Amino acid sequence: MRENAVMRTPLGNVLVETWDDYLVKLQFTDLPETDKFLDGLLMDIRIQLGLYFQGKQKTFDIPVAFGGTDFQHKVWMEVNKIPFGNTSTYEKIAANIGNPQAVRAVGTAIGANPILVMLPCHRIVGKHGQLTGYAGGLWRKSQLLEIEQKEKVGKQVPLQF
Repeated sequence: MRENAVMRTPLGNVLVETWDDYLVKLQFTDLPETDKFLDGLLMDIRIQLGLYFQGKQKTFDIPVAFGGTDFQHKVWMEVNKIPFGNTSTYEKIAANIGNPQAVRAVGTAIGANPILVMLPCHRIVGKHGQLTGYAGGLWRKSQLLEIEQKEKVGKQVPLQF
């Protein structure tokens, strides 16, 4: 059974879509918040995302299922290996999957990621460390990276009152 719900986050609302107890989509949206996060998988997603945005959740324990090609799956699984608070580049991902010439194809696969935040494509930066495309907008990518960097020694983060 498919279920949809919209959750408010510090970076805007996210559309959550589940199908037979698997997360299949997590995308930023302009849709209004719903109250469907009452139990089961939707509640687990809400709790884990909430903890992530507080900087208390570094990995996710949510069953996911997504379509896509074998190549996309390879890329997404490689992206999923990047630890909280770290970044990688399109070139490194291409090299790690054994196809160093496929940098653009890797970028296209990352751009097609259906499960933002939890499948951390926001951790991919350009080869010189610059922020590059993100389906949720570059400002969100920057904020997600900042959330993950705030515990690092020497990292300056603005205080919020």
